[in-house]
Order: sequence, then C-alpha cells, then structure tokens
Amino acid sequence: MTLQQSISEKVKLAVQELYQANLASVELQGTRKEFDGDITVVVFPMLRVIKGNPVQIGEAIGAYLVANVSEINSYNVVKGFLNLVIDDQYYLNFFAEIKNIHHYGFVTSGSDQKAVMVEYSSPNTNKPLHLGHIRNNLLGYAVAEIIKASGKKVYKTQIINDRGIHICKSMIAWQKYGNEETPESTGLKGDKLVGNYYVKFDQEYKKEVAALVSTGKTEEEAKTEAPFLKEAQEMLRKWEAGDTEVVKLWKMMNEWVYAGFEQTYKSLGVDFDSYYYESNTYLLGKDTIQEGLDKGVFFRKEDGSVWCDLTDEGLDEKIVLRSDGTAVYMTQDIGTAIQRVKDKPDIGGMIYTVGNEQDYHFKVLFQILKKLGYDWSENLYHLSYGMVDLPSGKMKSREGTVVDADDLITEMATTAGEISKELGKLDGYSEEEKSDVYGTIGLGALKYYILKVDPKKRILFNPEESVDFQGNTGPFIQYTYARIQAILRKATFDYTPVVLHIALEAKEKELIKQLELYPEIIQHAAQELSPAIIANYTYDLVKAYNSFFQNVSIFGADSEDEKIFRVQLSASVGATIKSAFGLLGIQVPERM
Repeated sequence: MTLQQSISEKVKLAVQELYQANLASVELQGTRKEFDGDITVVVFPMLRVIKGNPVQIGEAIGAYLVANVSEINSYNVVKGFLNLVIDDQYYLNFFAEIKNIHHYGFVTSGSDQKAVMVEYSSPNTNKPLHLGHIRNNLLGYAVAEIIKASGKKVYKTQIINDRGIHICKSMIAWQKYGNEETPESTGLKGDKLVGNYYVKFDQEYKKEVAALVSTGKTEEEAKTEAPFLKEAQEMLRKWEAGDTEVVKLWKMMNEWVYAGFEQTYKSLGVDFDSYYYESNTYLLGKDTIQEGLDKGVFFRKEDGSVWCDLTDEGLDEKIVLRSDGTAVYMTQDIGTAIQRVKDKPDIGGMIYTVGNEQDYHFKVLFQILKKLGYDWSENLYHLSYGMVDLPSGKMKSREGTVVDADDLITEMATTAGEISKELGKLDGYSEEEKSDVYGTIGLGALKYYILKVDPKKRILFNPEESVDFQGNTGPFIQYTYARIQAILRKATFDYTPVVLHIALEAKEKELIKQLELYPEIIQHAAQELSPAIIANYTYDLVKAYNSFFQNVSIFGADSEDEKIFRVQLSASVGATIKSAFGLLGIQVPERM
C-alpha cells in the first residue's frame, strides 16, 4: 500500500470515528508550493456527508492523522485544505528502496495477461513517408512502449496499402517514362523513386485534362476520360485478374518501396513485430458478411447490396458489400481485425493510430464488430490525432510538395548542429562525435516537440523552435541528462552505500516526490494512450533537478553522507530521464 492509499484509509477511519459518517472516496493532491506540506487532503467534498466548518473539520482530521500515521510529522489547514507534512525518514526509506531498481516504474506482464495490438504507420506504397507519417509513427511506437511498461503484452503492427489505383498510377508512369531506371541506377531510395513517378503521373494527367477541356469537354468529363487515367484503371483490372507481367512489375516496385521504408523506420527509431498487406487482406471479411446476415446484424437491399443499420447507435446505415458482390474498405477492416485475433489468439484489444479524418470510420467499425459478438471488440480504440502543419502551410503529396520524412530528419540534425555551434555546446569534440550528437539532438527535438502535445491537437511544427536548449524541449532535457552524467563521472568515490540518516533539503525532497510519481505516471499515460503525459512529467522532473542543482551543493556538501546521497539522487534522476525518454523513443547523449 502506498502512503497516499494509507492516508486515504486513515482519513475514512477518522471521519467514521469523529463524525460517524462514511466517505466513499478521499481527494488528495500535492501541496501547493506556497504552503508548508507534501500531501493535501481536500476537505470540501466531505461536506456532503459531514455538516460543519471545513477548517474545524480539517483541524480534527489533521490531529487524528498525526496521532495515527507515523509518517506524518505535522499539519496545517488553509481554508478547506488540510496540508500534511511528511517525515524526511519516509522519503529517505523510499529512495533507498527504489534507487537500484532496474526499470523502476515498469510492471512485468503476467503470462495470463491479454495482449494489445497497436497498429501504426500503415503507409501507401506509392510515395515516401512524410511529416504526417512521422507523427503517426512516433505516437504509435510510444503508446506501444508505454503500454508495455504498464504491464501488458504488446504487438506492434502495420497494414501496408500496397494495392489500388494509386499504386497503378506510379507503375504506369514508370513504364512510360522510367527508362528502366532503378534505385541502384539512380542512387535514390526506392520509396523516393516510386514517389517521383506518382508525381509524374499527376503532372501528365493534368496536361491531358487541360487538353480535353480545351476541346469543349467539362472538367468532370475530362478527368474521367483522360487516357492516362484509363491506362492506370486498366492496369488495376489486370492486377486484380493476376496478369503475370503486371504482378511482376507491382512486386518489383513495392520491394523498392519497402526497402526505402525500412531505412526511414531505422532512422526514426521505430519497429514492428508483424506486417499486414492490403493485397492479402482486401478479400477478407466477405465470409463474415454472410455470418452477419444469418445473425441479423446485416440486411440486404433490393439491389443485392448488404448494409448494417447503426441508426440506433447514433450513426448511419453503412454499406459492407456492393450490389456486384465486391467489398468496401469497411469489409476489409472487419476481416483484418478478425484475422489478427486468429493469428494472435491472446489479443484482447487493438489500438488503431490513424488521423482524425477517420473518426467516423472507426466508430462504425467498432460498432459492427460489437454487433457481431466479438468479446475483444469492447477493447478497440482509435488513437485519433490532428494534422501536423509547418509554418509554410499544408502538404500536398500529388504535387510533390510533401515534407519528406528523411529530409526532415536530416534537416533537424543540421539545425541542431547550427544552434549547438552558436552556443559552443560541443567544443572539443571530433567531427564524427559532433555528427552523432547532432543527430541525437535533432531527432530528440523533433520527437519531443510532437509527443509533448496531446495527440488530438493539431500541431504547427517549427523546427528551429524545437531545437531550443531552454524551455520545454527535447534538447533542454537531453542537456540536463548529459550534465548528470558529467557529475557521475566527477564522483570518483564510492556512492553506493545506503544513506538513511540525514536532514533533507526542500529541493531534495521535491525531487524524491517527483521520482515517486513515475510508476503512476506510466499507468496514467497507458490508460490515456498519451505520450504527452510522459513527456511533460519528464520536463517537470528536469525542472526540479535543475532547481536542486542550482541551489544545493553536491560536492561541497557538509558531510560525506550528504555528498553520497546527492550523487545517488542525481543518478536516479538521470536513470528516470533515460527511462522516460526511452518510452518516447528518444535517445539521450552521455556528453553534450
């Protein structure tokens, strides 16, 4: 039982004994900095069951707690807030228990624990990954790592959109204009090469549309009658029919793209346990439609199409099978979800990391799976996120104005280098060492800037602002970590002994209280599926450490025990920064 839980139980007992009343719950919070205390009991909610003056009630409960909870030294009451002062010994004992725990705050998953599958990235194979994909990947990866740390088994997956008219557009453009060029012959990453032909298709298609409009066709007529589009549509028909040459070309160009994606994922520091391909899953779900018809979950219209009526759930009627018997995206998503549980029977829930423009789609998908009776459908979640904009404006992939993920990662390292040089942060480093650190700082800045924001909010990403060594930024936190490592290198004495008999400075106590929060923060972030909770906790921890560092002398301490303890405290803060940033997929440099 934690101290907070113990205090809650004692408050309930106090209310029973003093007022013959029962409290359902007790509201606790950290004591505000301007008041003396560590934990505050909020008295106001008790007035529902206790009649009286909140200050007098606080005084009575405070006296009871001091008499009955050994860790509480004293108390004070401010209006309806009972502030409790916790004995230093509690914090010293707590710190001695956790300081050497490897992966402090993490919970090991039980063998009987149901697993969670987290889907993220899920790109199209007709273009490279861009800034929007970066937010998707960072969110999905961080959420998966946080859930894992909270004690659940996690499978990371993605579904690659490797079929459809968009793929055929790149293929037909390469056939016409590619002159057999390859990633090897051009020196381009495969995803970039294929993306160039997607842009090329759009350019040539627009020329054909303009030419048709000039002959008197309407814009809509010209768009549907343009020969280049018809060639792409014919290629799609051939692919679906299994045409040998088309399938061969499709496989070759997709392999180029996959190799390019893997390089980007490696640069970004994300990984996957499994891959699903739309070319394999697009026929899934059709058998489930018949099952749903038999159960009365779906109904057939006069034209033969099959629908699901979700009006009672506040949604619309949704088509799941066209009148010609072909599937829609919803059919495929139903089938893929069911297939994943067949592949991994221990899955108890799934998280889909997809932009907020798909909010309605996932509401419908989850309701249909519930109606079909799958018990795991109660644990489906759409991790919806907002767009990422740059100061220069929105991105358009067809026109080739997308912010390429690889280019952005490189630009971040360059920006980190320029700012570091101005500040003289890496004087005395070799060029190779500088390059490594610039990459770590740049990528850390990018990741932190994106992950510190609530996923649902839209982001205006400013690269230069993100690489600031002051404020709520990745580099500021990384720099504090590196400073701590410098302190540990300077401590040439043995700082492993347990220290239990010193008077704590207020700044030391504040740091231990921050460390005490970490396990709870992991659980909260996992529950909310929000890496921002981890990011902002880490910033608060770093602020508390820097305040400690500026106000309390480490190596000039009055006693050997105090010196040892302050180095230990620094080491634990450093380990927690590294751990928290690890959950966000951010590295920390040992020197800066």
